[in-house]
Amino acid sequence: MQSLVSLDLSQNKLSGEIPSGMSNLTSLSYLNLSYNSLSGRIPSGRQLDTLNSENPSLMYIGNSGLCGPPVHKNCSGNDPSIHGDLESSKQEFEPLTFYFGLVLGFVVGLWMVFCALLFKKTWRIAYFWLFDEVYNRVYVFEVVKWASFTKNTDIE
Repeated sequence: MQSLVSLDLSQNKLSGEIPSGMSNLTSLSYLNLSYNSLSGRIPSGRQLDTLNSENPSLMYIGNSGLCGPPVHKNCSGNDPSIHGDLESSKQEFEPLTFYFGLVLGFVVGLWMVFCALLFKKTWRIAYFWLFDEVYNRVYVFEVVKWASFTKNTDIE
């Protein structure tokens, strides 16, 4: 189909959108889609823009639902076919890739901390000393709060 030179689909009662693959037909020199029931945005591409260089809108005449260049009807912002070409070039959010990266980052980070504590004795001593200090402070804080609570409420 890449070697297609001429395509006349006029007055065939075709409906729907023009396939975006039409702009990939590089050897196409003549295209006529007039007087059908086509709708949606006309695919952009250098190939379709160069056909019928005198008046490119003539090959789409009789299709009141078509919009965008070369016809003089602007597409509305809500038309999903407007953004079709733009969305294909943008990357979409893929949850599987995101969660894989999240888990991989967590595992690598955890192993880095574990290995640092395993092989660096000074870091290991400092880490566990800090852990003991935090534990002792929380324990003392809770004992003092419990003592003041029981003193104020007469619970023994």
